[in-house]
Amino acid sequence: MSDMRSLAEQPARWRLYLDLIRWDRPAGWLLLLWPTLSALWLAAGGFPGWHLLLVFVLGTVLMRSAGCCINDVADREFDRHVKRTADRPVTRGALSVGQALRLGAVLALAAFLLVLTTHPVAVAWSFAALAIALIYPYAKRWVSMPQAVLGVAFSFGIPMAYAAVRGEVPMQAWGLLLGNLFWVLAYDTEYAMVDRDDDLRIGMKTSAITLGRFDVVAVGFFYAVYLLVWTWLLDAPSRSAWLSLALVLAAAQALWHLWLIRGRQRERCFLAFRMNHWVGLTVFAGVALSA
Repeated sequence: MSDMRSLAEQPARWRLYLDLIRWDRPAGWLLLLWPTLSALWLAAGGFPGWHLLLVFVLGTVLMRSAGCCINDVADREFDRHVKRTADRPVTRGALSVGQALRLGAVLALAAFLLVLTTHPVAVAWSFAALAIALIYPYAKRWVSMPQAVLGVAFSFGIPMAYAAVRGEVPMQAWGLLLGNLFWVLAYDTEYAMVDRDDDLRIGMKTSAITLGRFDVVAVGFFYAVYLLVWTWLLDAPSRSAWLSLALVLAAAQALWHLWLIRGRQRERCFLAFRMNHWVGLTVFAGVALSA
């Protein structure tokens, strides 16, 4: 009887694990994926080959999923006081801390095994990427702009891509990382604006709280820096009209997001955040079509 009960519980348990890694909310890993693929195409001067494409697509999904496990364990005491996050599996006790950490470790190990099939320089940089991913969940307790730490974590696929293709990380890669960091600041500040009231009540530190009434202006500034840095770094004589058009369309989307968040309503701020992966896709499409 106990064996049959255990079998009956398996589908429910898998649904909890899928909920833990946000499987039904792909916007998170898409935000990681598009700048990484842009860097991969730039480093290779075009299509990087199916091997590297598969490694970085699967690796992005795996590491983002592992990051969700770590984040939910770190924030479980805070999340229960935030309406949007109170129902997460670890927060409500449907999954234990050990179960979440074991899944995160398995996912991170799988991503590492993928990296091992690339260049040794990429393998070396993967340890730095993992360290930043582990640090971020705790930055929200001590850093007034933890979104900057997330910006480094969410941009580290860029130097990893260059390392995998070229066996080195040139200055262009670090410049693209810096520019992408400002994009992360933009969309994650929009995200933080959704939970600002709850975060103030529980003492969490976020960019939305730190920026105060200048939050919308700051988001506009972050978008501008991101697009200007990428435009400058990609401003080569061989740049095609496709890339120019893509950057203009990305800027138009950024303006739309600013219009959405101008009144600071939770739903509209969350919509702006969720739509940001289209900005990344637009830029990637321009890079790929220009190769």
